[in-house]
Amino acid sequence: MAPIQEIVKPPETSQTIAQDIIFPPGDLYSNEPPLETELHLDQIILLLQCLKWLWRDRDDFYAAANLTIYYSPNQLKSEHFRGPDFFVVLEAERKTRKSWVVWEEDGKYPHVIVEVLSPSTADIDKTTKKKIYQDTFRTPDYFLFDPENLELTGFHLVNGKYEDLTANEQGHLWSQQLGLYLGIHNNFVRFFTPEGKLVNSPEERAYKLAEKLRELNIDPDTI
Repeated sequence: MAPIQEIVKPPETSQTIAQDIIFPPGDLYSNEPPLETELHLDQIILLLQCLKWLWRDRDDFYAAANLTIYYSPNQLKSEHFRGPDFFVVLEAERKTRKSWVVWEEDGKYPHVIVEVLSPSTADIDKTTKKKIYQDTFRTPDYFLFDPENLELTGFHLVNGKYEDLTANEQGHLWSQQLGLYLGIHNNFVRFFTPEGKLVNSPEERAYKLAEKLRELNIDPDTI
């Protein structure tokens, strides 16, 4: 006779915990596909880190990357949603979110959107998405960056229509909403202050601090 196999039941505590989990209504998760290349990932993370560091003392904005924006007038997850590569909403509570649900955020849409182009998304970003951001989102500042040819274009909403932004002498485009310039630096889109100074990332700031300490004959690795 074959030996009787013992059936091991999971601990009662595990079952209880699973049953007790309650997700709040309308708490929608982001539904964005993976980014196409490592370059896309590096670019949007760089924008996110730099802005959050620059505005580290502010709690009146929300910035996110590759996150779904749900904007169905019927408040349905299955219809009307988009996932910009990078976006910023002003006058919003600075907290962690699983997605941006317009009907749960007082009807607010992004004030700034940046899309990083790729061969498979460029046409949509320049046409379909641009029209949605203009006519539905009413997003004031919209930027497109092509990492292949390092081309940055931008638009500002004027009387309900997007108008091309004109670059300054440094080739930078002004974001009225952010109060910052966007320009290309070392093959990436970066933020620049109104005075034209590069907004460093936390890593760049740490590197500069380490270099300064070395100039003072202080080894930063010993601090």
